[in-house]
Amino acid sequence: MNSVLVLNGPNLNLLGTRQPEVYGSTTLAMVEQSCAAHGAALGLDVLCLQSNHEGALIDAIHQAKGVHQGIILNAGAYTHTSVALMDAIASVELPLVEVHLSNIHAREPFRHKSYIAPVALGQICGFGAHGYILALEALRKHFDEGKAK
Repeated sequence: MNSVLVLNGPNLNLLGTRQPEVYGSTTLAMVEQSCAAHGAALGLDVLCLQSNHEGALIDAIHQAKGVHQGIILNAGAYTHTSVALMDAIASVELPLVEVHLSNIHAREPFRHKSYIAPVALGQICGFGAHGYILALEALRKHFDEGKAK
């Protein structure tokens, strides 16, 4: 069974109460439950982690190598600032899907730049919490295509 790390960054622990007009009313616990259930339906083992600390996110990415076969990352604001996260992702050489609840390209100009995108398999944004489900399906397809080769 393939294992996927679902990693959430700063302020995502406040989902459901922080700017619901932007991020929706779904809580992080609901996102994590949904990921676990949908992952199981896809034959994926899902581990969810959240941290407001950049170093903890980097540590989790490093520790994923040899444990997980893929990562889903919502790096929050670190998406737009963290070369360190980008380097960590590149160093573990695991397929990663970048997820954002809102459409970062339709927001303030500083949110248009992602340091994660150049090292990600793909980016999903603007679909709310459903973006995590889409990311799980994208990784499942990526794993299946890798087995077919």
